[in-house]
Amino acid sequence: MHATQQLHEAGQSLWLDNITRDLLTGGTLERYVDELSITGLTSNPTIFDHAIENTDAYDEDIRIGASMGKAAEELFFELALDDLTQAADLFAPVHERTDGVDGWVSLEVSPRLAYDPGTTIAEAARLHGLAGRANLFIKIPGTAAGLPAIEESIFGGVPVNVTLLFSPEHYAAAAEAYLRGVERRVQADLDPAVGSVASVFISRWDKAVLDDAPAELRNRLGIAVAKRTYRAYRELLDSDRWQRLANLGARPQRLLWASTGTKDPDASDVLYVTSLVAPFTVNTMPEQTLHAFAAHGEVGDPLPPDGGDADEVLAAFGAAGIEVDALAATLQRDGAEAFDASWDDLLACITTKTDALAAAG
Repeated sequence: MHATQQLHEAGQSLWLDNITRDLLTGGTLERYVDELSITGLTSNPTIFDHAIENTDAYDEDIRIGASMGKAAEELFFELALDDLTQAADLFAPVHERTDGVDGWVSLEVSPRLAYDPGTTIAEAARLHGLAGRANLFIKIPGTAAGLPAIEESIFGGVPVNVTLLFSPEHYAAAAEAYLRGVERRVQADLDPAVGSVASVFISRWDKAVLDDAPAELRNRLGIAVAKRTYRAYRELLDSDRWQRLANLGARPQRLLWASTGTKDPDASDVLYVTSLVAPFTVNTMPEQTLHAFAAHGEVGDPLPPDGGDADEVLAAFGAAGIEVDALAATLQRDGAEAFDASWDDLLACITTKTDALAAAG
């Protein structure tokens, strides 16, 4: 039995943090579902940028779209929706079998809308409507500006993958926005079962302090933050507030571990899989990490609901001069800026492809 199957049986969903047209048309994604227990996937502009730039799989669609006068952003969403609706259809049996708990794919709104909640709300609804798939999440950043859009989108019945979370406090704010949206649906006599995940980025913590952390604390910060966040997650699921909503048919906003590819070449290539085993959660992993875990991974002990040694480890980082709260804010701000840069690169890539295809006749 693959370690991936063991992890799945431990109660954690394994999603692929990648999508390309070749993965879909060549049968690779279907094989990952059948052989490696993959039950969903996530995407982002960087993933699509690499896929469009490094293959010719999208060239004909770009050529046709450009000939109709479509701009780069409109072209991108058409390409992305084509891929993601195919993936959603592939995962539809999982979605149906788990009654909507699993089998999701994700599409991100334009990062250029990050500070415009009203337009983000409208765009999230538009994209979800265009997809026409119940198992497609719209990714919205869990920044201060994004929280109103998350609440309103959930209230509007749009499933949301809250992205760009780095700390227990970020998670708690995203969970609060989700809860408010669900509670408003209950008050409006609407179905409270709207899907959502809260994506907490892990490996970027350790990359940020790689040169500053004492040797004994190397590659331990991200896992400690994850443990403390998992404690907050389990406390919320045990709360009276959540139980009342669950009794009315609401679904929990699942915690998702993102950025789980190892950045330190001296560390285990499956560090953020083995160390983040946790029931009721999702681990979305890059393709390289998935293969590594399937080949030689081991399912570690599950995260303790009380956070285990998280407080002790985080205190040690504080004693070493690393201000974790300030770093969380920096990571989220830098992440938002990186999303903007990735979006610009993606649109530039599509424009360059368009020009090259036009020049080639």
